Amino acid sequence: MADKRLARKIRQACIEAAKEGFMDASMSGLCAEGAMEAAISAIRKLDIEQLIQQ
Repeated sequence: MADKRLARKIRQACIEAAKEGFMDASMSGLCAEGAMEAAISAIRKLDIEQLIQQ
C-alpha cells in the first residue's frame, strides 16, 4: 500500500510541475513546443528524494 501512495504522490507532483512549467513558459511567450519542453524540464527537476521523505 505504501508503494501505491508514494507512486500517486510522485505522479501528482509530476502533473503539478508540468502544469506550472507549461503555464509559466506560455505566459513568458514561448510557443506550445517550447512550453512543453519547459513542462518536461520541470518534471526532471523534481526532487524525488524530498518527495519520498515527506
